[in-house]
Amino acid sequence: MKNKLGFWSIVLLGINSIIGSGIFLLPNKAYSLVGVGSIFVILFDMILVLSIALCFAEASGMFKKNGGPYVYAKEAFGEFVGFEVGFMKWAIAIIAWAAMAAGFVQALSDVWAPAQDPIVKNTIISILIIGLGIINILGVKVSKILNNIITLGKLIPLIIFIAIGIFFIKGDNFVPFNFLNSTEKMNFAPAALLMFYAFTGFESIAVAAEDMNNPEKDLPIATIAVMLIVSIFYILILIVSIGVLGKDLSISLTPIAQAAGNFMGETGAILITAGTLISIGGINIAASFVTPRCGVALAEDGILPRVIAKNGRFGTPTTAIIITVILALLIAISGSFVKLAAISVISRFVQYLPTCLAIPVLRKKRPDLARTFKVPLGPVIPIFAIVVSCWLVYNSDMEKILIGLGGLILGVPIYFFMKKYSK
Repeated sequence: MKNKLGFWSIVLLGINSIIGSGIFLLPNKAYSLVGVGSIFVILFDMILVLSIALCFAEASGMFKKNGGPYVYAKEAFGEFVGFEVGFMKWAIAIIAWAAMAAGFVQALSDVWAPAQDPIVKNTIISILIIGLGIINILGVKVSKILNNIITLGKLIPLIIFIAIGIFFIKGDNFVPFNFLNSTEKMNFAPAALLMFYAFTGFESIAVAAEDMNNPEKDLPIATIAVMLIVSIFYILILIVSIGVLGKDLSISLTPIAQAAGNFMGETGAILITAGTLISIGGINIAASFVTPRCGVALAEDGILPRVIAKNGRFGTPTTAIIITVILALLIAISGSFVKLAAISVISRFVQYLPTCLAIPVLRKKRPDLARTFKVPLGPVIPIFAIVVSCWLVYNSDMEKILIGLGGLILGVPIYFFMKKYSK
């Protein structure tokens, strides 16, 4: 395939995979739970996500095939564990894309009333998902150009918001700036888990490794660069939002747009609203590109029917794209995206924990693998990421844990059926 992703296209794909609707809802959710302490929550999540991202960076530097977490888990713990991780990865990615598509229409309905009509809503969802599927089939070059344009389009309004808003911050809105009071301490873990959702998506960067020019070299550096850029954006946006709105932040449904309206007038509010639509639209583009390739990695190893991995006329996995589009469309139209999106937060740890565990295992099991990057401090960072991740999952409610991890049980009979089918 001639047209592949270079380093900066990987970085933009990563940013586009992470920054979506979450960043525009982030400030009010965090502030309502822990007040000014939400700044510490973001810092906490930043440290955790960077720790996990470092593990992904080392793992991605060893392999250049599609699959990401699936490939790492399979090499470290065997085919069955790899399948469970890969199966969950594809399933959750499809659900997440469906939620993003429905979320786009929901955001659109705030500024265009006809989008609230069920028929109009389902029509827009269908056009969005099917349209992106067709673009994806047409090749990496088209997806790459569109992804780069959309990513820059979503970042510009946020950069303007930070650059201008920083001059309208009121210091009194940060008083008292204590760490956390007794109530906020109890809310810290739920707030951290909730805000963690805004960081998810970075693991998708490695899934499309075969569509990159030099994945072993570029993926580790790009992964770390993406997480640092996103973390800085989140912290600055939260600081500006608190500094401009103060306690009003907790009751604002569109906090960034409201804050922008305070210091830039109606023009600022319109700019951020447009940024919201571009942002959610952009993350749909990233999802449409990455999600089918989750299934391709499983099919290439014969754990799913090999036809799923077959490339079509334009050098893209046409069958995997069609299957993904159909399933995402059915889920999005069902209207159950809100709960499914919440469950996906828990499910994502099925990818994170095995990857972190794989680092010390692969160092001992596969010392022959060339590594373009190595996590510093020995096993300290992977162990830290594992322990803190388990603590976050433990602090979620049991219903979400059971449903979120239920896909692992569903994957067992599928795995053994496919093993028999392959033979």
